[in-house]
Amino acid sequence: MHRLVQSRPDTAIGNQSIMQRRLILATPMLALAARAQTAWPNRQPIRFVAGFPAGGLADAIGRLFAAPLGEALGTTVVVENRSGASGTLGADAVAKAAPDGMTLAVSHAIPFGFAPGVLPAMPYDPVADFTHLAMLAEAPTVTVVLANSPFAGMAQLLEAARSRPVRYGSSGVGSAEHIMGAVVGRAAGAAQLDHIPYRGSAPALQDLLAGQIDCINAPITTLVGQLQDGSLRMLATSGEARLARFAQTPTLAELGFGQATHTQWIGISAPRGLPPAIAERIIGVVPAAAALPAIQARLAEFASAPRSPAPMGAEFGRFVAGFRDHWVAMARAENIVAG
Repeated sequence: MHRLVQSRPDTAIGNQSIMQRRLILATPMLALAARAQTAWPNRQPIRFVAGFPAGGLADAIGRLFAAPLGEALGTTVVVENRSGASGTLGADAVAKAAPDGMTLAVSHAIPFGFAPGVLPAMPYDPVADFTHLAMLAEAPTVTVVLANSPFAGMAQLLEAARSRPVRYGSSGVGSAEHIMGAVVGRAAGAAQLDHIPYRGSAPALQDLLAGQIDCINAPITTLVGQLQDGSLRMLATSGEARLARFAQTPTLAELGFGQATHTQWIGISAPRGLPPAIAERIIGVVPAAAALPAIQARLAEFASAPRSPAPMGAEFGRFVAGFRDHWVAMARAENIVAG
């Protein structure tokens, strides 16, 4: 005998009632979250964390963009300097911050690209732990000598370094300038291109001016004044194209060292998990800020205008990942370890 089992209508009604109660309870929370995201940043100040001291390129670019970005977003953007460990302390602070749009990084090529290849350990992943939003500026690394140097060009400097010591200064072991010199020296067979590390580009420049070293590799932003007044002469630039203001100077790629092509780029990045609506809003205000005449003039003064169009959103994220991968490989090939 087959037994007929009837469904209990009260069970279905009960389940429906539970779902309705859950929906009623959840609705205010969903509405609150939606209002919070819509209202962001709700006039609360946004921290813009630079991993380098005041006066450096990251700090200068962060402060240059802070006011127009804050005005466009309806709040105040405050640059906070958290320097140390090649910029990784500031980057780590942002990686571990809440992804609510209230803490952003003045992202930089060193802690997001070069440092992963030279530091024994990293407290964050420069790609996976961030939402990369937009590139703001790019400063090529340049090789410079004194105006009265016997080296008329890069070829003469490298030829000399094949047979006798030629000393180049950089801002420190594992810096972009150090790795660039190592890559170029190895590719050129310049076995005696000797690296002299300093605590920053300023003391390296002082020793160059004093005749203690033969040349330095440094971001162009720190050298524009001396290049314009004729006290220094540029032998090469690391950018993809020649600099308009110094068009006579070839790129490393033109000289046969394309693998050393790079810039010390600056951008805006946020912690991983940033809500897409907030990311889109930040990305949306960057082009208008970058187009302001005052910002264009300052970037030209720094010789640090970004490529056009500047990468934004997912494209910028892919750029950071490719940059990191390339320079980790370069640093490891040269067996450079900092720390």
